[in-house]
Amino acid sequence: MRTNPLDYPMVLADPQRITVDPAWVGHIPFAFVLVEMLKPATVVELGTYRGNSYCAFCQAVAALKLPTKCYAVDTWKGDEHTGHYAEQIYQELRAYHDPRYASFSTLLRMTFDEALSHFADGSVDLLHIDGLHTYEAVKHDYETWRPKLSPRGVVLFHDTARREQDFGVWKLWDEIRGSGPSFEFNHFSGLGVLSPGGAPAAEVRDFLNDARANPKTVLRFFETLGNRIDAEITLHNLGNFLDQTQRFLDAWKSDLSQPAAQAPINGHVNPYAAAGRVARDLAAVRAAAKRV
Repeated sequence: MRTNPLDYPMVLADPQRITVDPAWVGHIPFAFVLVEMLKPATVVELGTYRGNSYCAFCQAVAALKLPTKCYAVDTWKGDEHTGHYAEQIYQELRAYHDPRYASFSTLLRMTFDEALSHFADGSVDLLHIDGLHTYEAVKHDYETWRPKLSPRGVVLFHDTARREQDFGVWKLWDEIRGSGPSFEFNHFSGLGVLSPGGAPAAEVRDFLNDARANPKTVLRFFETLGNRIDAEITLHNLGNFLDQTQRFLDAWKSDLSQPAAQAPINGHVNPYAAAGRVARDLAAVRAAAKRV
């Protein structure tokens, strides 16, 4: 392979923002690498929700000290696939985003069509489409935003591997994947990568060509990195759960009117002694989880 992802230090960076929605976390290592390869002048994301993917782009831009401008476009009201968003979703993202990234990043609270007038044709180097996932919706998003892509532009399509209900990203992807250098990751619901502008950045072009020539190697590499992040999130959440459970058990034991006894009561396990053993077991598991 001409392209070694390990030549891009961002590939091993730890994401600084991971929310309760895990849908995109498995693609964050590739997002980091893509920003480092492409060095985009302008990044636009259509459909941001809690910001796992968008904050990954912003994190890479900040870490690499690029002169990039980033824009997240979303109404933060939800759609028929995600359901209705509470206002808290937007406010939490803004509270995290603004102190870190507001110098180069803007949250545009509007529809995708309304945002079109904010960007000149040929000005967007990296476009991530992750809005409503019906075939009609994603096709409309791509066709209306396609003129905004620069000749070196890259467009990402999330959920190319999902075929349940009325998801239709896969169908559009099958139609357009041959319109330029492309590659599809099939882990974490799928991510299509396409450079349709005719003049892709050399590093991106070489990576996509190498990925097509060595798909198993590339897929295994990025899936492994994505699974590592997902596992770390799972362990972190497990640790939090065990902490909460331990506090509950401690409070429960402190409220008991009599001390725990070791002997069974009427042939049954003493609940107080059982609670003590559970508490000790939870403490041991929690400590082990935090060491991983």
